[in-house]
Amino acid sequence: MSIAVNQIVLHQIIKNPTETDQIALESVLREALLPITPEVEQLMLELHQVYQSKAKGYGIFKAQSVFAQALNRLLEKETDFLSFSYQSTQLLAAELSKYPFAESGTFVLCQYNFLATDYLFIALLDSRVSMLVDDKLDIHRTQYLNINQFDIAARINLTDLHINANSDRYLTFIKGRVGRKISDFFMDFLGAEEGLNPKVQNQCLLQAVSDYCEQGELNSEQTQAVKKHVFDYCKGQINSGDEIELRELSEELPTLNERSFVEFAQQQDYDLAEQIPPVPATLKALAKFSGSGKGVTLSFDAELINHRIIWDEQNDTITIKGLPANLRDQLQRNLKNQN
Repeated sequence: MSIAVNQIVLHQIIKNPTETDQIALESVLREALLPITPEVEQLMLELHQVYQSKAKGYGIFKAQSVFAQALNRLLEKETDFLSFSYQSTQLLAAELSKYPFAESGTFVLCQYNFLATDYLFIALLDSRVSMLVDDKLDIHRTQYLNINQFDIAARINLTDLHINANSDRYLTFIKGRVGRKISDFFMDFLGAEEGLNPKVQNQCLLQAVSDYCEQGELNSEQTQAVKKHVFDYCKGQINSGDEIELRELSEELPTLNERSFVEFAQQQDYDLAEQIPPVPATLKALAKFSGSGKGVTLSFDAELINHRIIWDEQNDTITIKGLPANLRDQLQRNLKNQN
């Protein structure tokens, strides 16, 4: 799939040493936009693909967001992309200087189109040092952008922002691996707050499916069959990189008590979005039981309950019929060693 880069610019934020504890950041601003070359489009395609694979949160702009005001002036053509990028870089440097983890980086701002959708991508990328062998076989130190691993990035769906003023998902941001401080500072820079919560949406979907089966008076095996069908659908959406379409999912499920699943969900207080970003870890509860504690970890397919897996609630025990071959082999070898 190709990507169409409309406008792109790179600036740098440089951390300067100081004699005090205060962070000093300098902005080095490019004087013109980058020309759109095959190399630039390849860079953005790779950044787009890496961003797609990241765990993301969803947000919306606050009413007083300075960044959103600057973005609106850009979209209304009251300013140009380069001027917008200058203001954004200064805003980012000012916000970043408040935190002890502030480091130098290359600030990327790009407006591009992918699959008939306009986006604004913003990211602070680290530079890495490596070795380069030239055509004379001499070795030189070189710097390169770390485009395969980055945690400070956000993307605004400009098409969604323009079409749907009430959208709660036009802005996405990477949930960093260094706790919440990374995403918090970037959200403050954007002047944004959390919008759609995918985990909560997935949990509500699971509850809606369980309640739908219960009100339809399905027995345990029928209920598990419905849950497995939902899981298989969601797994297919994940594999294809798509979101859960509530109406599409409803068409996959049986009608119970003369109500489709989507009608049931809309009549109850689940507040489910029409499109839900799937969260694999949450959706596993549809098809598996799992838990750990006191040195024991168990995970098994839900369809095995009352068949190969027998739970005695009163005595707080589980009986497993037919152990996995590798587990049985380990137990047998341990028994021989004890004897």
